[in-house]
Amino acid sequence: MSDFPHTPPKQSWTFSNDVNAEIRRAAATGIYDIRGGGSKRRLPHFDDLLFLGASISRYPLEGYREKCATDVWLGTRFAKNPIHLDIPVTIAGMSFGALSGPAKEALGRGASAAGTSTTTGDGGMTEEERGHSKTLVYQYLPSRYGMNPDDLRRCDAIEVVVGQGAKPGGGGMLLGQKISDRVANMRNLPKGIDQRSACRHPDWTGPDDLEIKILELREITNWEKPIYIKIGGARPYYDTALAVKAGADVVVLDGMQGGTAATQDVFIENVGMPILACIPQAVKALQDLGMHRKVQLIVSGGIRSGADVAKAMALGADAVAIGTAALIALGDNDPALEAEYNKLGTTAGAYDDWHEGKDPAGITTQDPALFSRFDPVLGGRRLKNYLKVMTLEAQTIARACGKNHLHNLEPEDLCALTIEGAAMAGVPLAGTNWIPGRNGF
Repeated sequence: MSDFPHTPPKQSWTFSNDVNAEIRRAAATGIYDIRGGGSKRRLPHFDDLLFLGASISRYPLEGYREKCATDVWLGTRFAKNPIHLDIPVTIAGMSFGALSGPAKEALGRGASAAGTSTTTGDGGMTEEERGHSKTLVYQYLPSRYGMNPDDLRRCDAIEVVVGQGAKPGGGGMLLGQKISDRVANMRNLPKGIDQRSACRHPDWTGPDDLEIKILELREITNWEKPIYIKIGGARPYYDTALAVKAGADVVVLDGMQGGTAATQDVFIENVGMPILACIPQAVKALQDLGMHRKVQLIVSGGIRSGADVAKAMALGADAVAIGTAALIALGDNDPALEAEYNKLGTTAGAYDDWHEGKDPAGITTQDPALFSRFDPVLGGRRLKNYLKVMTLEAQTIARACGKNHLHNLEPEDLCALTIEGAAMAGVPLAGTNWIPGRNGF
């Protein structure tokens, strides 16, 4: 035995425990990993930005006595009936199939109580959601699952989904264990058979064709409904410009922190861009076309708080959409269910096997024994409270910056803590006037 001390064992950064575990899983199964949720890697995000509150050189608004408006109009370009929301935080598209019927009802209840909209997702419109949603956006997806012209007329806006932040260029998945009788009937699919959604629309191949499709949707709905186009964050400048060319009233831009019900882990972690990098490019496209604020921009992908809302709007967004955060507000991944998550081989806060349909919270499941646990009235109340807090937080920040409307926030109100954040957001590094890639260097 050597008298010299041993060097402590050192884990490889390249071949970490997580990486090695995935190699072993792949070697044992021969299949790629499928999961839900969004990217789990550390990405530049809104946390890399700070607001520059008012002092002497800027004049703040006084507490709650001076008003700070939060409302937003969506679809003012062409639609006869644009949407007016009390708050600029909307609920992103999450399908019935991925979510249970009671969960969809809760989303409608909470959004309506807070004065905002919810969105159907793939698979069609449920009566639970339509009945409890004052303002409902109907998603028109490549799969066409559940597509019904009558439901196009019953909705308040139509969202043509071209891409999703968690998987731009890829299609969705709904595995057989979640294809119940009702889901199968709505999607015209066999019960219990895995469903793979198409990655592109079957009846158009480019922006000229998309323009024709949008005109078709406008004719079906008598030009009443705003038409959104949703794009995944990959080439946001060009995709936004082409969406405007095709006739969109609203562009929905989803960054890679956005969630999904199920797709390949390698896709979630390695395709797309952070929403922080996407917003300025989309805004630049709208400005170059003279359409900023005329075509509204909704951004999503990792929105968690009123600070995130305010930062997105300061960068030029008109509104934001939340998905994962809304599910957490309903009760997803709640530590109160830790023992049941442990039985599934995971822990509260890390559960992402939504595709298996075993969610003990009753939210991402089609199992009657599980979704009957979930109270949609209580869930809706929790979501309303969360949306209220987000709005109050955003107002607090806007007042501190001297703004009487959230839409008056601007990049000048921001600085960045990191070089990456400064470069992506196009705002100065804190304490300097340097924006990486600009100012000549």
